[in-house]
Amino acid sequence: MCIGCLHLVSLSLFNLMLGHTRDLSHAQLSSTYYDETCPNVTSIIRGVIDNALLSDPRIGASLLRLHFHDCFVNGCDGSILLNNSDTIESEKEAARNNNSVRGFGVVDDIKTALESACPSIVSCADILTIAAEESVSAAGGPSWTVLLGRRDGTTANRTGADISLPSAVDTLDTLKEVFLAVGLNTTDLVSLSGAHTFGRAQCPTFSGRLYDFNSTGSPDDTLNSTYLETLQGICPQNGNETGLANLDLTTPDTFDNNYFSNLQLENGLLQTDQELFSTTGADTIDIVNSFSSDQSAFFASFVESMLKMGNISVLTGSEGEVRLNCGIVNADSSRSESFLHSSTETRDNTEYKSAI
Repeated sequence: MCIGCLHLVSLSLFNLMLGHTRDLSHAQLSSTYYDETCPNVTSIIRGVIDNALLSDPRIGASLLRLHFHDCFVNGCDGSILLNNSDTIESEKEAARNNNSVRGFGVVDDIKTALESACPSIVSCADILTIAAEESVSAAGGPSWTVLLGRRDGTTANRTGADISLPSAVDTLDTLKEVFLAVGLNTTDLVSLSGAHTFGRAQCPTFSGRLYDFNSTGSPDDTLNSTYLETLQGICPQNGNETGLANLDLTTPDTFDNNYFSNLQLENGLLQTDQELFSTTGADTIDIVNSFSSDQSAFFASFVESMLKMGNISVLTGSEGEVRLNCGIVNADSSRSESFLHSSTETRDNTEYKSAI
């Protein structure tokens, strides 16, 4: 039985229901979308991010990951930001998001600043898109012209989050299937995985590699022995699982191509990272080698892949809405003291987050 084939069929059928197979040319996005209505949108968002980085060096990677996790479920429509309500089952509490995605408080701060400067204009989906680009740029990575004009969805899809999002223990074949299901190819997989050149991950996302990998009784043999000892010190067997490790042990807060050089030395933190290089005969190996030797090539590919990802099943024109509160659809909004704040904002201040 072809388990991978069954997984791909289920993903394809599910995404047909979600509309992920919508022609990507449907997106009517523009780099000048807010030039007249909110000309300072990018500088406002960058200002909030720069302020957040002063106390939280992880926040850039976290904001980039929010955009990724948003686009893979229902398309880039801000659905990951919606809180639980009488009619919405939040994606935040899906198994692959709960105690993992973070940065909601910063998104709230951005929305507050934008509502003050240009009320009811900038969508939450576009906030995530701009914040991702500005976070990469702030960390020394490439900058690019962001296409804008997304509208916000009015529903979330928790089940979709558990089906459409990759996990840290997926095989390379499964990763390819997950990316292909949203129109992204193998090069996109490798270049977007390069986002792990900054950020942190908590023990549960990689501790399965350290002691009894795949029930072998031994550590993952694709993990450098020196690096293994370091990680075992951070995550002792049967110990506290709240330890954090840098996704890139070389330059953990800088967006560069060292992530790929780490893979060549078997210093990839997550199983899904190392499999890009250590899977025998994989076509991803040559891509890793190329990006490791040429940072400009990585940056160019990363930008192209980000633009493709940011165009997945977007809502434009009269579709969706521009949420006044990123955590609440407009029909449920009310002017209260906590109007512009996510119900999970306080959780961003805790270290109990299992990934980036």
